[in-house]
Amino acid sequence: MDVEEFRKYGKEVIDYICQYGTNIEERDVAPTLDPGYLKKLLPADAPQSPEPFKDVLEDFEQKIMPGVVHWNHPKFFAYFPSGNSFPSVLGDMLSSAIGSIGFSWASCPAAAELETIVMNWYAKALGLPKAFVSDAPGSTGGGALQGSASECVLVSLIAARARAISELKGQTSVHDSVFLPSLIAYASREAHSSVEKATKMALVKLRIIDADEHGRMRVDLLRQAIQNDVNAGLTPFFVVATVGTTGGCAFDDITEIGKVCRQVSSIWLHVDGAYAGNSFILPEMRVFSAGLEYADSFNTNPNKLLLTNFDASALWVRDVMNLKSALNVNPLYLRHEHLTGVDYRHYGIPLSRRFRALKLWFVFRTYGIRGLQEYIRNHMALAKKFEMLVRKDERFEVRNDVHLGLVCFRMRTGDEPNHMLLAQINHSGKMHMTPAKFNGRYVIRFCVTYEHATEKDILEAWTQIKCFAEEILRDHQLESSSVPTTPEGSERTSSEPVAPVAGKPPIKKRLTRTKSLRFSFTRSISREQYQSQSEHLMDGCTPILVVDPKTLQENFQKAADDNDRNNSNGNVKLKDISDVDTDEASN
Repeated sequence: MDVEEFRKYGKEVIDYICQYGTNIEERDVAPTLDPGYLKKLLPADAPQSPEPFKDVLEDFEQKIMPGVVHWNHPKFFAYFPSGNSFPSVLGDMLSSAIGSIGFSWASCPAAAELETIVMNWYAKALGLPKAFVSDAPGSTGGGALQGSASECVLVSLIAARARAISELKGQTSVHDSVFLPSLIAYASREAHSSVEKATKMALVKLRIIDADEHGRMRVDLLRQAIQNDVNAGLTPFFVVATVGTTGGCAFDDITEIGKVCRQVSSIWLHVDGAYAGNSFILPEMRVFSAGLEYADSFNTNPNKLLLTNFDASALWVRDVMNLKSALNVNPLYLRHEHLTGVDYRHYGIPLSRRFRALKLWFVFRTYGIRGLQEYIRNHMALAKKFEMLVRKDERFEVRNDVHLGLVCFRMRTGDEPNHMLLAQINHSGKMHMTPAKFNGRYVIRFCVTYEHATEKDILEAWTQIKCFAEEILRDHQLESSSVPTTPEGSERTSSEPVAPVAGKPPIKKRLTRTKSLRFSFTRSISREQYQSQSEHLMDGCTPILVVDPKTLQENFQKAADDNDRNNSNGNVKLKDISDVDTDEASN
């Protein structure tokens, strides 16, 4: 492709992007295709000869787009927002065109220096402690853009591990690996699974701390766990607090957690704010950032709630020397004479780094702080609107505290009807949502994600949700015991049938059991597998595990057969069946 062809097709691609964004509502939010659909449409081998680019674009629309989930659709309410905006896309285009590999200041001075400047802008906009701002008087801290929050957690954990081992090692010549068995990290049960993955990669233990009824880490249990581990000869070295958990957008109490961590000098406190950390750009949300002065590191993703497209995750540390001492590898061919320039290869896992700061710079300059604040406040207001609609309907309940853009709701029935509800919603293709386990119950996560979302989008979504629920609730009783406290001023309505949105009725398709599991994001497993998975953290995209009723029936039949045999020997007790087992089976 020569420059003139690039100019021609580049304009066509820009026009396509504009049309896609303008007419995205005409598309289904998510496909209902089966795995392997694309293999049937594309050849088994790459072409030997060049093909016209026009044909490539046609195949993109006809073969690729039917399998795309549209994360920037007005009716996409799943996961968390996938930050995107035209200024960000344009910044990424220029970054790709420049093609610099910014591993050091010498490799691209503009990339290194803009990243430093933008990260300081960002820290100040969020109201972070001055210790994280590299140009603040007396600061030894600073920030860097990573690829994801998972990278941020891993980098922080590696730095914490290196610091702890250095303290344990002292002046001895013992190899670092000798100290690994004594290191232990801590995270809430509501923390992201990236914490668990990081501890596996770092070969250290992880202790999971239970959360309270609001989804916040129980500080009393953290304190006790740390004390028990110290008494057992272990070295607590890493604690993760979360602001905006994946399951219910809960905010851990950073101040109280920080006070506990300060009592043990070897502990590094990391605060994961992948989604909700961006909300600290609003002064009214900084009540949840109280305590960040205790943190050694903090991360948040502009590619979630700051209109910057993936990949871009911001990590700040209190002392950048902790990163450099843990991650510094400086072969001769990478050295240069500009000693005052920042080499960001020492701030993360990869050597090669994209010019990520460019798109974030475009976003800050194009929207301004006020524009970004308005965008987040709109999400908050719409989430509150949806919460109010749910609470007014006696058939539904809200299970989380709604502070930002996420509402976790469910029908006041058992879990299985809620599986059915989510499956119907997602199988329709007209909306897309995901589930979570919150306080032990299956909930449907409704997250406002679209940049230009309006109240109309929320009202239409709620009307369709109720239409799907009508049919399911005909065959299921409401649970009076789980009726939530109604906020003052909210009046519940009766459950009279509600007509679907004019012109867009929900498509109620009969689902097989396999499709019902798939579209409700659940996975049916044996009780033994379920119990073995109970100590793992969730990530917001893994299917919710449920005990297979067929397996339960088989286990019960086996126990009954054993009981019959025992009865013949004068033993009348059901073998292997306890009260706990029976309760679990009934759920």
